[in-house]
Amino acid sequence: MTVTLTPSAAGRVQKFLQSRGKGIGLRVGVKTSGCSGMAYTLEFVDEAQDDDQIFESHGVKVLVDPTSLVYLDGTELDYAKEGLNEGFKFSNPNAKANCGCGESFSV
Repeated sequence: MTVTLTPSAAGRVQKFLQSRGKGIGLRVGVKTSGCSGMAYTLEFVDEAQDDDQIFESHGVKVLVDPTSLVYLDGTELDYAKEGLNEGFKFSNPNAKANCGCGESFSV
């Protein structure tokens, strides 16, 4: 089981952590929400929880709780700029459908 970052996403996370002045990595998770049923969550973390799964990708720690990992296994997180828009994009092999806005998914 794994969750990875592209080099672009890892670079962006490293910049965010440097600007915060603290943090050990990025927590990736899911919550029940959105028009398709589940939404992704991202937060910078200062310390790991006891049950976190920790992956390292391009020098960045990615922390995932066991419940979310079931839905995120094999996911790659990218960071892209498209015109005036920029942000993280999820490539999740477990998602059966995504909403039009790209903020939620169903399995």
